[in-house]
Formats: sequence, C-alpha cells, structure tokens
Amino acid sequence: MAQSPNNNYISIGKIAGTHGLKGDVVLKHALGQRTALKDLKTLFIKDKTGSYLPWFLESAKIKSETETFVKLEGLDSVEAARPIVQKEVWLATADFDKHAAKNSVISFIGYTIIDNGKEIGRIEEIIEQPHQVLCRLLVDGKEVLIPLHEETLQKVDAKAKIVYVSLPDGLLDIYLS
Repeated sequence: MAQSPNNNYISIGKIAGTHGLKGDVVLKHALGQRTALKDLKTLFIKDKTGSYLPWFLESAKIKSETETFVKLEGLDSVEAARPIVQKEVWLATADFDKHAAKNSVISFIGYTIIDNGKEIGRIEEIIEQPHQVLCRLLVDGKEVLIPLHEETLQKVDAKAKIVYVSLPDGLLDIYLS
C-alpha cells in the first residue's frame, strides 16, 4: 500500500473481482478491520495518465476481514464492472484516516522511522509479506526497505507518527553505498 506523490491519496487495496450480475465488485483491502466503509462517498482509481478518478459509492457491505462488497455509481452490469477489476483503489487521506484501523500496519504510511535515535526517513509504502512487513522509504534519493518484525520494531508513537526501530548493523549501508 502506498501514498500518492502529493500525499493526497493512500492505496488501500484493489478490486479483486465482480460479484453478482448487477455490477457489484469485491474490494480487497488492507484497512486492518472489517468495514462497510460507512459514510464514505468516493473511492479513487488511477487512470493510465496517473490521474485519480473518483468513483461514487452507492453501497458497501462487509464480506470478510479483508474484503467488502461495493456498488459503484454507473456500474450496473458485470460487463460494465470488468474494466476496473485488478485496479488499485485509493482513498483521500482524510477518508483513509477515518476507515483504517489505528493499529493496522497500513496506518504507518507517512510515519517517520527512527533507528537508534537517528531519523531515517518517511514511510512511503507498506509491503506486506507472509512473515514480515517491509516499509519503503526514500533516503538520499535511494529506495530503502526496512523490515518490521519483533526483532527490529521497538515501539510506535501514533500521536507523533513515529516508528522506532533497531536495525541490524550494515542494513542501511546495503542501500546507500
């Protein structure tokens, strides 16, 4: 899950498929909680030019911990819904803050990582893998992947938006040298 370059949008997942015959779709999300996206009016899907196009929500219903059935305005058949299947879904930052679980890893996007008292950078993207979570940062113009697991994660200060880590010696040197 990533944050847009202008910080206005945060990726929450993708359209996994269609559901039923009336154009409903399944949103597979990483919001960290079951959600019917209550009070959400708009989802965004990036087009080929990189613009975030609004899709207006008619209704949403919980399917599971990580999936929600969504009915979008203008999609009234399976054929109409197919073009958005497998597309990445984004929320406006303010909407993301309302719908993401406060303790979910995806909520760390935009947090600052501090390694043993030294500021490393801001989390641009969260990459969830089966046994660990990676945070993608840009440090001195270079991409750096920081693993978050029980050995590296020290604490999280949600109020200050800081993730404290203790990284293995030499990990940053691999990326920065």
